[in-house]
This record gives sequence, C-alpha cells and structure tokens, in this order.
Amino acid sequence: MPKQQSSCDSCLYYNYDEEYECYCCDMSLDEDEMAHFVADTFYNCPYYRLGDEYAVVRKQM
Repeated sequence: MPKQQSSCDSCLYYNYDEEYECYCCDMSLDEDEMAHFVADTFYNCPYYRLGDEYAVVRKQM
C-alpha cells in the first residue's frame, strides 16, 4: 500500500519562526532529508503528523 502524500502546511511540526520570518520544519532532519525538504521534493515525510489543534478538545468531551 503506497504512503499518502503529505503537505507541510497541515503538519504539526511546520511552524512559523519569528526570527527567520518564515515557516520551518521543527523536526531534526538529517542532511539528505533537509536537501529534499529545501528542494521541495519531500512528499512522503516519515515525520508527518496531522496538526489537529482540536484533538485535545475532543478528548475532553
């Protein structure tokens, strides 16, 4: 079964960095992974997690 393609825009680890004034991945990527990320060819990221900000609220209900 092929992996689902992920979008950094919806990833939990893709956050705005005020110091650099851009969005950055907060995962510790190795050199090869970072090269793919920068080249915009990192479509099947093994670290992708859906950034569901309402998950905590659902657990409390």
